[in-house]
Amino acid sequence: MRHLVLCTGYLAYEIEKELGSGSRWDVVIEYSKGANPLGTGGALKAAAPLLAGVSHFVVMNGDSFMEIDFGEIIQLHHKSGGVATLAVIRRKNEMRYGSVQVTVGGRVTGFAEKSDHSGGLVNAGIYVFSRAIFDHIPEGPVSLERDVFPELIEHGVYAAEQKGVFIDIGTPDDYARAQILCDRLYEAAVGGVQEAFRLGFSQTQVVDAARHGVAISQFRHAKPPSA
Repeated sequence: MRHLVLCTGYLAYEIEKELGSGSRWDVVIEYSKGANPLGTGGALKAAAPLLAGVSHFVVMNGDSFMEIDFGEIIQLHHKSGGVATLAVIRRKNEMRYGSVQVTVGGRVTGFAEKSDHSGGLVNAGIYVFSRAIFDHIPEGPVSLERDVFPELIEHGVYAAEQKGVFIDIGTPDDYARAQILCDRLYEAAVGGVQEAFRLGFSQTQVVDAARHGVAISQFRHAKPPSA
């Protein structure tokens, strides 16, 4: 993923000041700024002009952490031919989230509001959309989860179950967990890059490997390739 669009609102300038154009990470970042709250669907609709010419794209909530296999969910989306593919994860207590009903073949058949069920699949807040999604989002404030997805079922909505770590940063405890995890991942990434340089890899080789999804930790088990 080399082209990122951030939907921003309150304190948007702080986010833009921190991340800038994305050149530090060899990506392009553009900003869709909302003066008023539009909900998840309205914010996505407002960003449509920045996605001109794009047939499929990934959307992620900004308030959660998810360990996800992007290759799997993107492949499923293309194979299914649906309008939307959701990352879902099994939780022991779905009262905080509501649940997603899915067939054995991965097709979504319904969404349930928050309930007293003991466990089930929940929406993890990461999606792959076909451009046709914009035809199903009305103008103005609207929620993807409550307003758009239930109406999309007949047009093809699919789910890809994930098995990794999921943190919805909606409580102080979960926020603290996410911060600790973020710090550890950052330290591991920095340490991995330093290890790669120590082993003789060039900056170009490290960046190229990252582009192709090579984990930094793998460098310590490899020999530096010829420049």
